[in-house]
Amino acid sequence: MDAGQVLPGIAALQDEMIALRHKIHAHPELGFEEFATSELVARCLRQWGFEVSTGVGKTGVVGTLKNGEGRSIGLRADMDALPIQETTGLPYASRNDGVMHACGHDGHTATLLTAARYLAQTRAFKGTLQVIFQPAEEGLGGARKMLEDGLLERFPCDAIFALHNVPGHPVGHLGFYSGPFMASADTVTIKIIGTGGHGAVPHKAVDPVVVCASIVIALQSIVSRNVNPQDTAIITVGSIHAGSASNVIPASAEMSLSVRALTPEIRQLLESRITALVTAQAASFGAEAHIDYQHCHPVLINDPASTAFARAVARDWLGDEQLIDDLRPFTASEDFAFILEQCPGSYLVIGNGDGDSGCLLHNPGYDFNDACLPIGASYWVKLVESFLR
Repeated sequence: MDAGQVLPGIAALQDEMIALRHKIHAHPELGFEEFATSELVARCLRQWGFEVSTGVGKTGVVGTLKNGEGRSIGLRADMDALPIQETTGLPYASRNDGVMHACGHDGHTATLLTAARYLAQTRAFKGTLQVIFQPAEEGLGGARKMLEDGLLERFPCDAIFALHNVPGHPVGHLGFYSGPFMASADTVTIKIIGTGGHGAVPHKAVDPVVVCASIVIALQSIVSRNVNPQDTAIITVGSIHAGSASNVIPASAEMSLSVRALTPEIRQLLESRITALVTAQAASFGAEAHIDYQHCHPVLINDPASTAFARAVARDWLGDEQLIDDLRPFTASEDFAFILEQCPGSYLVIGNGDGDSGCLLHNPGYDFNDACLPIGASYWVKLVESFLR
């Protein structure tokens, strides 16, 4: 990264920015338990002149900075860590056993805090800045909880943006994608009720294990035969639990599925076909199927106009050579999708490094790349100043 591309005011804060990130990394907290992190965020924002609201979505924090009349922009960072034992061996490694920042939320929080500090000092914009520090992004629905607490009614935004690091791309390179960008994620629990019996006389039982085996194979036909090959769909059978002895046919068995799609239409198709297929497969063996279909995260759809604007800001500042030109949708999910259902905006990515520094997310050896901090913070400043010009 060319140091000349980092805003001088951000460069002056770099050492403090890194120290802040390391402090958050060393004290990770799980979703809805980010009490110390929230307190740190709120304390910093108050010190810099923000109007601060805490307890939004239980442990969420929102900072509001007004500078004259005009539009309002929201910037969101996630704060929670993961239940993973860290193995990095870093001097600032997690001090909380079994919990670590394995997804870079420490970096996202430090990046947004630094941008907020700079913008509070310079105030080179007209309008309202909302900085949103969200809890419980990792599967617990923190964004939905903040919305239920009136996030967008209490802190209205004309557009809202979020950023996530992605290993495997050059450090500090920015990526944008218009339209469906991250997959929906649904969890399906299927309980098969058969008739238990002795393994020596299987004809007198209805074996739920055999039913599950048949369902696993049949599910594969949905993606290969019901979904257009040009569309993305994933059905993963993550677990099957049944029985406790080799010679006993259990009375029931349970399966858990992860179901993902990149359009709402395919998401609906998958639910319809899974429900019909599982019910019919069970009935064909004389068993019953009880299906609990949990809708967890919707498809994350980036607003085209907001995404074009965000990309143009990056291009005007960095040039095409530091944009990720081959970015494709991800089949992971992200609960920022709930916010984008109610407010236009865009979810962008920043390269966390390739080669040896590109350890995957949710890995015990992962660490956010500190070299991303100044470029990420500088970009947030550029975006705010351009949007609230």
